Amino acid sequence: MAKRFILNETSYHGKGAVNEISSEVRARGFKKALIVTDADLVRFNVVKKVTDILDSAKMDYEIFDKVKANPSVEVVKSGVEAFKKSGADYMIAVGGGSPQDTAKGIGIIINNPEFSDVVSLEGVAPTKNKSVPVIAVATTAGTAAETTINYVITDESKKRKFVCVDPHDIPVVAIVDPDMMSSMPKGLTAATGMDALTHAIEGYTTLGAWELADTLNLKAIELISRSLRAAVENEPEGRADMALGQYVTGMAFSNVGLGVVHGMAHPLSAFYDTPHGVANAVLLPYVMEFNAPYTGEKFREIARAMGVKDVDKMSQEEYRKAAIDAVKQLSKDVGIPQTLQEIGVKRADLEALAEAAMADVCTGGNPRPCSKELVLGVYKTAFGE
Repeated sequence: MAKRFILNETSYHGKGAVNEISSEVRARGFKKALIVTDADLVRFNVVKKVTDILDSAKMDYEIFDKVKANPSVEVVKSGVEAFKKSGADYMIAVGGGSPQDTAKGIGIIINNPEFSDVVSLEGVAPTKNKSVPVIAVATTAGTAAETTINYVITDESKKRKFVCVDPHDIPVVAIVDPDMMSSMPKGLTAATGMDALTHAIEGYTTLGAWELADTLNLKAIELISRSLRAAVENEPEGRADMALGQYVTGMAFSNVGLGVVHGMAHPLSAFYDTPHGVANAVLLPYVMEFNAPYTGEKFREIARAMGVKDVDKMSQEEYRKAAIDAVKQLSKDVGIPQTLQEIGVKRADLEALAEAAMADVCTGGNPRPCSKELVLGVYKTAFGE
């Protein structure tokens, strides 16, 4: 059976990559940008790094800065109206997953107006036309939304997140510049970094995994494991490695899928507005324990990529435990909470969370078959006492 792999048309990596925006805009003949971002990135002059380049090149733009964490149906709707009013012909998404996902939703709806309600795009969207062109500028090292064919939107009226999967939404250009990430605070760096590790581990163990994606995900695990602690301390080399590592796994998991860590994390964000990276980071080791019997020898390679020594001398039980312990230690070292209770989850909500997790598109890719009762059991274990 043929296996599909979809990537950006062009990506730029490393210090100074953001300066390539003007050459791409000029080469592609774009006329006016709608910059999709959030107010904090404007306030802290992160967006200015992009607008200075456009100003210097005398390129036209407007800014839509209404994006918020866990972007909602209403935010996408507002963005669609802003794009129409602006007269723009392309977008520059500046930010982490939230601005990137918002831009994808806007771009798809503009060029596929029959899907004017973003809720109608849930699942594998049957769109016919490519999105409005997006240049995606990453400011966090975690979601890899700049290179994926997925976006996640929150339906606040129903307290649920839904995933849209659409090959037509991938940004045409990705800018992965560690300088754009240098202002991230420690907590955000830690959470988004653990989000990237979750992508790599889930992408490596998902039912859709195959050799090309496995190669990328194992390299991403190695890069993230060796660099996240340094990135949290804002060391340039750590930032650079994290920027690359999160992008590498993004190329992979976008094409093979994820698992029940994401299936369980999405409801946490919908119920409590929990940052996505934090939700994934807390859940990851508990789901790894749940999945371990269904992963063959893959946890040995995860342990190896995370720097565990002498894994070839270990029994299957030992290397599985070593991989999980390495994840737990990294999580603790960068200050991630260790239980759901610590991040404000209520025991009374666990059953509703489990039901929502079973409806999430990511859950179907999990290596171990899931049921509501099994997922509820993982939530209870992760809740802690």
